Amino acid sequence: MSQNRSAKDVLAPASTGYYIALRVGFAFPLEELNELPKAWVDHYTQNRFMLHDPVIRWIYSNTGSIRWSELDLPDPMRVLEQAQVFGLRYGAAVACFDGNREGQRSFGTFVRADREFTDDEIKQFQKHVEKLHRAKAPPTNLTAAEIEALGMVKRGLRLKQVAHELGVTEGAIKQRLKNAKTKLNAQTSAQAAAMASEFGLI
Repeated sequence: MSQNRSAKDVLAPASTGYYIALRVGFAFPLEELNELPKAWVDHYTQNRFMLHDPVIRWIYSNTGSIRWSELDLPDPMRVLEQAQVFGLRYGAAVACFDGNREGQRSFGTFVRADREFTDDEIKQFQKHVEKLHRAKAPPTNLTAAEIEALGMVKRGLRLKQVAHELGVTEGAIKQRLKNAKTKLNAQTSAQAAAMASEFGLI
C-alpha cells in the first residue's frame, strides 16, 4: 500500500464524519478539523457531553488507537448510545503525544454508520494524525532575541517601546519580528506572538 495516500483517501472510510484536534494544550487545540454532522455537534455541545464522553476520556489518558466498541469506560450520560441516533454507530479514536514539554497532544475520532473500521483504516488514521501533529510542532529555530521581542508584543508594547526597552534600533526589532513571522508562518507580529504563546515559547 502506498505510503503517500492523500488525506482525502485516508479519511474516506470515515463516511459519517470525523473530528481532529491538533496540539491541544490546557484548553484549546492549535487547530481543529470538525467534519461531524452538525446536528450531532449541536446536541453534543448543548448537553455538555465532552466531560462525560468515554472517547474523550480515553484520548486524554492513552496514546494509540481503539474502536469505540472496545472502550471499557463508564458512559453515564449514554453519549455513545445517543451518537448512534445521529448515524455515529461505529467509531475509532486515535491519540498521539510525543512527550513535548508543552504537554500538547493531538487526537482524532472517526465514525461511520454501517460497519467497524478495519485495522488498516485505523492504522492510516493514526499515521495521518501523527503527521499533522508533527507538522504543527513549534519551531525550534527561533532565537532568544526573537522570542524576547514576541513576548513584548504579547504584552502590548509598541515597536518603539520594545526597541527602547531592549536598547536597540526599531530596525533591529522589525527584523527580529519579521524573522519570527517567517519561522512561525504568521501574517502579523500579533499572530506570531499568539502562536508563540500557544506553543509555550513565551
